[in-house]
Amino acid sequence: MSVGRRAVVTAGAGLALALAGAPPARSEGHPRMRTLFLAGDSTAAQKYADAAPETGWGMALPFFLHRGVRVANHAVNGRSTKSFLDEGRLDPILKELRPGDLLLIQFGHNDEKVADPTRYTEPWSTYQDNLRVFVEAARSRGALPVLATPVERRRFAVDGTALRTHGAYPAAMRETAAASDVPLLDVEALSLALWQRLGPEATTRYFNWTATEQDNTHFNPPGAIEVARLVADELLRTHVLAPRETRRLADEIPTDLITWPEPGSAAEFEENRP
Repeated sequence: MSVGRRAVVTAGAGLALALAGAPPARSEGHPRMRTLFLAGDSTAAQKYADAAPETGWGMALPFFLHRGVRVANHAVNGRSTKSFLDEGRLDPILKELRPGDLLLIQFGHNDEKVADPTRYTEPWSTYQDNLRVFVEAARSRGALPVLATPVERRRFAVDGTALRTHGAYPAAMRETAAASDVPLLDVEALSLALWQRLGPEATTRYFNWTATEQDNTHFNPPGAIEVARLVADELLRTHVLAPRETRRLADEIPTDLITWPEPGSAAEFEENRP
């Protein structure tokens, strides 16, 4: 049975929040790189050469972080809080988590799949229960858990209004964050506002629209970069990261900095970082 389904020891919210923006831990007189572990779904996950130009926003996040903060992207296509935990995917994260590290948790897209019992969770019960497993597990390692509401899909009403697509899941996550005293990155609200500013036509240049498909859930390089910028802005605004740990938040990021490794490589630990 995986760690995700075992009882976890809560180190306490006070300890975890005190670690936000803290300098990297030191080992034998040298600073240790702080790691941001990312647990999530396909919208954030590392993509490989056979999926290009599809791009997870986690691939672009390092562009906005200084070298003292490393990104370990454990997000996986198609996973919900339930399937991620049931498959034991939290276990390798917990083996590597150290005091001062971050665990950024973004799920919702696949928790919504009512017809799939391996992934579906109910927003006000099992979804919140699973989020608390991630939170308590991170705290048990002295790391800081951070919840991020799911990024919005591209969906517009006939009058051009950007539509919410995630039902009660963002509200359920907000409630969990408040009750558990966890920093919240409201990516759902921010991305919805971004799509509204861009409008129906311009947003097609941010999603994975190709000659063969019109994908309104996943991103291409420009979209991944802009969502990663939202995430980095929120990490700074919520004081999860200190100003010295972020960079280029207002800069234009060249899309050719995105790279897609070949399948089978350990790409989640190989950052797109110029």
